[in-house]
Amino acid sequence: MSKIDYLNRIGYKKGIVYGLIISVGGALLMIPALNSGSFIFILGSFFVIALGFSLQQTAAQPFVVALGNPEGGAHRLNLAGSLNSIGTLLGPVLVGYLLFGDLNKEAEKTATITSVNTLYWLLAAVFLVAAILLWFAKLPNVNSTEPFEPGLGVFKFPQLKWGMLAIFVYVGVEVTIQSNLGALLKTPDFGGLADSEISPFISLYWGSLMIGRWAGAVSAFKLDKTMKIILSMVLPYLAFGIFLFVNDLRGSDVTQLYSYAYCVAILVAGIFISKEKPARMLFIFSIIGMVAMLVGLFTTGNVSLFAFLSGGLCCSIGWPCIFAMSITGLGKYTGQGSSFLIMMILGGAIIPPLQGFIADKTTIHSSYWIPVVCFAFLAWFAIKVKKELQLQGLDIDKKEVDTQ
Repeated sequence: MSKIDYLNRIGYKKGIVYGLIISVGGALLMIPALNSGSFIFILGSFFVIALGFSLQQTAAQPFVVALGNPEGGAHRLNLAGSLNSIGTLLGPVLVGYLLFGDLNKEAEKTATITSVNTLYWLLAAVFLVAAILLWFAKLPNVNSTEPFEPGLGVFKFPQLKWGMLAIFVYVGVEVTIQSNLGALLKTPDFGGLADSEISPFISLYWGSLMIGRWAGAVSAFKLDKTMKIILSMVLPYLAFGIFLFVNDLRGSDVTQLYSYAYCVAILVAGIFISKEKPARMLFIFSIIGMVAMLVGLFTTGNVSLFAFLSGGLCCSIGWPCIFAMSITGLGKYTGQGSSFLIMMILGGAIIPPLQGFIADKTTIHSSYWIPVVCFAFLAWFAIKVKKELQLQGLDIDKKEVDTQ
C-alpha cells in the first residue's frame, strides 16, 4: 500500500492537467497505431487515452466540489456535467463536418485512415490547449493540508462505502436502459423499426442527460429567486430544442420526438420540488425513474418508449448528487475516496449484461425490471446517506444561500 497520496500531493488542478497531457500522448500514439494495423498497438493507445481520462475524472470531481462550500457541490458538478453534455452532443457533429465536410450521418461511411489520423491530431491539439489553459488559469490548487495516513482509512466513512455501490448502480442503470433499447424498438409492440430508424431514439436518451443537467445547473449560480424559476423552466426546453435542431441537421426525423416535451415538463416539476437539495433531488428523481420504468413495463408503443427514454432525464442529476454526498466529510481522504468512486463505473459493464441475460430468459420488455430495482436502491441511498451525514454533524441538504 502506497504511503503517499500522489493526487493530494500535486493537487486536483495539476491532476487534471497531467491527465490531459497523458491523453495527448495517447492520441499521438494512436496515429502510428492505426497506420500499423496492429490490434495490440491500437488497444494500448486507447489504454493510454483512457488512463488520462481516469486521472482527469478522479481529480476533476472533488476539485469542482471544493470550489465553494460543500452544500453547493452537487450543483457545481451538475454545471460541469451540463458543459460535458454539450460536448457530447456537438462534438461528433463538428468532428464529422471537419473530417467529411458533411453533417449527414451517411458521410461517416467515407472515413479513411487519413481522415481518422486527422481526428487524432485534432484531439491531441484540443487536449494540449485545454491543459495549457487550465495550467495558467487563476484557480486554486486544491488539496488537503492534513497529514496523509497510509492504508484504507477512507472506508471508515459509511457515505463512501454506500457511495461506491450507488455509483456502481447509477452507471449501470444509465447504460442498461439504452443497451437493449435498440432491440426493443425492433419488436412489433414498439414499431418493428429498422436499424436506420432507431438512432434518433438512442440519441434522445443521451440528449436527455444534457436536458436534465442544464436544469440542475441553474442552482450553481447565485441568482434571485425569480430568475432561477425562469431559467429552470426555460433551459431544459432550450436544451431540448438544440437537441432537435442538431439531429434535424443530421437528417433524422425529429417530428416523432416532439411529444417528449411532456416528459421534460415532469423534469422541471421535479427540479422545483427538490428545492436545490441534493439528497432530496436524488430521492425524487429516483422515484420518478422507478415510476417511469413501471409505466414502460406495463404499456407498449410510444407511451412505453417515452417512459423508458425519460430514464435519461432521471439519471441526469444522479452522478453529481451521489458523488457530492459520498465525498462530503472525507477531508484528507477525499482524493482516495474519489479514486474508489471512479472505479465503480464498472457497474456499466456488469449490470447491462445482467439485463441481457434476463432478456434472453424472458423478453426484452420484461428485462426493464432491472432499472426499476436500480432506481429503488438509489432512492434508498439518498435517505440512508443523508442520515449517515447527519450523524456526523453534516447536512448535505442545508440551503446554501437565501436568494429571496
